[in-house]
Order: sequence, then structure tokens, then C-alpha cells
Amino acid sequence: MTTPRDLLIIAMDLGSGHPVEQGDLSLALAGAEVIDLLAAQAISLDADHIVPGHQPPLADPLLAEAAATLVREAPYESVDDWLWRRGRSLSAAYEAALEAEGELVRQRRRGISFRAGQPVVADSPARRRAADRWASDDPVLVNLAEAVKVSGERTGESPDVADDAVATVLAAVNNALVELATVRQRRAIEDAAFDNIWRGGV
Repeated sequence: MTTPRDLLIIAMDLGSGHPVEQGDLSLALAGAEVIDLLAAQAISLDADHIVPGHQPPLADPLLAEAAATLVREAPYESVDDWLWRRGRSLSAAYEAALEAEGELVRQRRRGISFRAGQPVVADSPARRRAADRWASDDPVLVNLAEAVKVSGERTGESPDVADDAVATVLAAVNNALVELATVRQRRAIEDAAFDNIWRGGV
């Protein structure tokens, strides 16, 4: 399993009462891909720019797809630009992949938590591995999940990240999420203003 897959599972498991915004999750998943590519030594960071290295075999098809889309010419792509480009609808792509593999199942309405036909995490080794990683306070997984407002029953501070490159990616994810929230707020204000004008003209 990869960090993006673990993140999606944790977000769906712990965020079912307050589902994570798909745009937020997509940005975090794109950041998780960068972190996994760093771990695989497929890339390095030059300041905040993603520098492709050798392309090792990657078992996960979505991570391999991510590696194949890297900008391979200087001045390369910034982490921020990657998040917005790669993150477009990425949560839907990961959800579809996990559903195709049986890691997500469609469940009919149960109580008030799930809509009819909404995918839920299957009881599987992948779910248990993600839960174990979460329970161990894995710094990357916890920081990414908390960035999209998933904290479960955690009440302590986020675990520290020792690797500077990983910290750079996490900071970029947080900045992108703030930017997205600002865009949403501006649109909400514009929509409310339009509604007021419309009602005033009726």
C-alpha cells in the first residue's frame, strides 16, 4: 500500500461523520504521491521544485502514473504547481482504483452515516495496515490527515517530521488547502451577493 491509499482509507474511515471535501483530499493525495516518490528515490527536491531522478519500478499503478507525468526539463515544476495539476479529481481516481480492487464497497444506507450506494472501506488487510500506521502516529499520514481535518480521537500535537523535503511538501499542502478555502469563501460571498441582488429585483 502507498501513502495516498492509506490516506484515503483513513479519511473515509475516520471522516464518515463529516466527509472530507473532495478538493481538499485531492490536494493531500497529490502531496502524498510526492512523499512516496521521494521515499522511492524517484525524485528529489531542489528548494521547492521537483527534480526527477531515475524511474524505479513502482508496483502501484497510480503512483507509476504520477511518476510518468513528472516535468523532466528545467526549471522543473514546483510542489505547489504539482498539487494543483496532479490533484485535479485525484480523490475520484483513487476511490475508483480502490473500489475496483475490492478495498471499497458500495453499502446501502445504514443509520445516518452513509447515503445509499456510498462507498465504504471494506474490512481488509489494506484497511488494517492503514489503521496500524495511523495508530503508530506515522508522521506523514497523521500530518496529511490532519491537514484535511481528519483527526479521529487524536488530541495531542501532530508528530514532528524530521525530513526537510517531506516537511516542504507538507507545508505546500497546507498552503494549497488555505488557498482553496479562500477561493471557496470568496465564491460563497459572491453567490450570496448575487442572491441578494436577485431577490431585491423580484
